[in-house]
Amino acid sequence: MDFQEHLATFQEHARRRAEQAEPQPAGGRLPTALIRSIQRFQAGEDGDGASLIAAAERAGDPVYHAAIRLFVAEEQSHAVRLANVLRYAGAAPIGGHWTDTVFVLVRRAGGLRLELLTLMLAEVVALRYYRALRDGCGDDYVSGVAGRILADEERHVPFHLDRLRQGFAAVPAAGRFAVACGWWTLMVGAVSVVALDHGRALRALGVSRRRFAADVLRLFAPMAGSVLRSRPGRGAAGTVLRTGPAGG
Repeated sequence: MDFQEHLATFQEHARRRAEQAEPQPAGGRLPTALIRSIQRFQAGEDGDGASLIAAAERAGDPVYHAAIRLFVAEEQSHAVRLANVLRYAGAAPIGGHWTDTVFVLVRRAGGLRLELLTLMLAEVVALRYYRALRDGCGDDYVSGVAGRILADEERHVPFHLDRLRQGFAAVPAAGRFAVACGWWTLMVGAVSVVALDHGRALRALGVSRRRFAADVLRLFAPMAGSVLRSRPGRGAAGTVLRTGPAGG
C-alpha cells in the first residue's frame, strides 16, 4: 500500500490551514448540555498523539509516518476549533474526561494495529456526532466549525482503513474473526457510553440516543467488513462517507 496520496492530501490541507485564520467570534449561546458535550469532545481531540506517532515510526514506512504526523496535527486543529466554539459560548475547555482516559489506555495497550482499531471507534462516533452538531445546533458559526471537522473526519476514515487492511491482510481467517468479535464488542460498548454520556446534548440536536447508536453501528459495519473479511478490499471506503442528513 502506497500512502503517498494520503500524505499529499494531508499536506494540502495543512497548507490551507496555515493560510486561513480561524474565525473567533464571541457572544454565542448554546444549551448547557451541548457545551458540556463539546467540552468532552474537545478534550478527546487535544492529545499529542505521541504513542500513535511512535507506533507508526516503528512500522518502518516513512511516508505513512509522515502522514500520521499530519493526521495528529489535524486532530489538534480540531481541538483548537472546538476551544474557540466553547469561548464563543462563554465556556472554557476542560482538562480531560474519564472516557478519554480509558480510551487512551486501551489504545496504548498494544502496537499500531490496536492503536488504529481503537482510534477508529472514535472516528466513527465522530462522523455521526459532528454531523448532528452541524445539522442540529441552530447556530451558523458552530455549524460551520462542525462541518469542517466532519469533512476532515471523512478523509481520516479511508486513511485508517487502508492501513488496517494492510495490517490484517496476512492474518488467517480465524484470527480475523477473533479480532472482528473483539472490535465489535468495543464498538458497541463505546457507542453505548457516548450515547448515555451525551444523551441530553444529542436530544438538543434532535437525535435520540437510540438513533445515534444505530447510525454509528450502521456506519461501522462496512468498515469492519472491509478490514476483516476473508478477502480484504477497498469496497467500504466509499460507503462510510455517505453519512446523510441528521436523523431524529
